[in-house]
Amino acid sequence: MHVKLYSYFRSSAAYRARIALNLKGLPYEMVAVHLTKDGGQQHKPEFHAVNPQERVPALELSSGEVLTQSLAIVEYLDDIEPNPPFLPADALARAKVRAIAQIVACDIHPLNNLIALQYLKRTLKHEQAEIDAWYHHWVIEGFKAIEAMIGPGPYACGAHVTLADICLVPQVFNARRLKVPLDAFPKIVAADAACLKLAAFDKARPENQPDAE
Repeated sequence: MHVKLYSYFRSSAAYRARIALNLKGLPYEMVAVHLTKDGGQQHKPEFHAVNPQERVPALELSSGEVLTQSLAIVEYLDDIEPNPPFLPADALARAKVRAIAQIVACDIHPLNNLIALQYLKRTLKHEQAEIDAWYHHWVIEGFKAIEAMIGPGPYACGAHVTLADICLVPQVFNARRLKVPLDAFPKIVAADAACLKLAAFDKARPENQPDAE
């Protein structure tokens, strides 16, 4: 299966897709879409034709079909390549994994993604210090909940990597990049460290991407 992943090295959503592809052992062609250069390459007509929402990631299949939204992409990959599974077999355990993943993807990330931060700065004219405080607040609120939900490791939901880790590791990367203090979240830090020892996560790191700056 030949697929193209439209990605930006620092996008946490694209980072999730890279991790998932690597965990499944699926090769892909990476197409860089720089989110800040040239006014944001995601707004160019060429990429708008790929994803009218003008966001990364987008996964173009060999059939020409394009999938968008990182969780939809990850779920699709789990459906077509069941090993290793991203969700446990037990229904209760699956719900707990999804809860952590959704705190990241539905609660933290939408408030702190590039579009939201640019709106705060450009349209609402907030100072950078206020924007940084906004970012820190929502990460910390989400991480407080996740820290309480993580059980025995080494990963976020136990002995196996799951969707929770696929979402959590990129969020930890961005938290560190934007200097969110993590001392209060030792279980999150430990799960992140365990994941980054795995080749699939290491290969997906932003600094290891061809478009890294």
